[in-house]
This record gives sequence, C-alpha cells and structure tokens, in this order.
Amino acid sequence: MAIDPLTAAFEIGKTLIGRIWPDPEAQAEQMFKLQELRSRGDLAKLNAEVVSMQGQLSINAQEAGHKSVFVAGWRPFVGWVGGFSLAYAGILEPLMRFIATMNGYTGLFPIIDTALTIQVLMGMLGLGAMRSFDKKSGTQTDKIKRK
Repeated sequence: MAIDPLTAAFEIGKTLIGRIWPDPEAQAEQMFKLQELRSRGDLAKLNAEVVSMQGQLSINAQEAGHKSVFVAGWRPFVGWVGGFSLAYAGILEPLMRFIATMNGYTGLFPIIDTALTIQVLMGMLGLGAMRSFDKKSGTQTDKIKRK
C-alpha cells in the first residue's frame, strides 16, 4: 500500500471498482471516471478535507476529555457566558432596576445586547437537543472507537 494518502485512496478506489463491477467494460468506464477525478484534483481536495476533519476530531476529543465543568475547553466557557448574560438581561437587571427605583435611584444600568449571545446559546441548546434525541434513539456514541 502506498504511503501517500492520495495514491492510497486511488489504489483503494481501484480495488473497490474491481469488486463492485465484475464486467470488464464497466470496470474500464469506472476506472476512467476515477482517473478523471484524480487528474482534476478532486481526490486531493477530498483527502485534504478528511485529514482536516481527523485533526479537528482529535482536538475535540482532547478538549472533551477533562471531567471538570469549568476546564473542559471552550464549550463550557461559551455556555457559561451565554447563560450569565441571559440571566443578567432577563432576571438580574430588571430586578436590580426595580429595587433601585424603589429606593430612589434614577441612574442607568448597563444593558447587554443579547442578540448575538442568544444566537450562540440557541445553537448550543440545539446541539444539546440533537444529542438528547440521539440518546433517546439509542445511538451509542460512547462505543465509537477513537484512533
């Protein structure tokens, strides 16, 4: 087997073509298509994307490996910031404004623009809901082997 990933992918493609299409004419046609892909560089683009995805998966696995809710990477930070800003804008700021107004304070309170925060928070909640659906459907991601 070749060391170069592009050549290895091409060799695997040739082997698969030989197994999937027993007819020599169909094999020749599929080999021609594979050779076109190779010459256009589409296989190189695909290989580059796969290598990039594998690197990102490796980074994600390392980030998610820590058990502490505060240390496990950037995801908890985004969640905590989103949750705090939503709690401030929806609960703390109106409550503080009410209490301060009742005590005669007429100044301003800081206002957080939560448009971007809510978009990110809703995206994270959506991913969490998707994961919950996977668990309910019986998708066992804890059994996926990591290399």
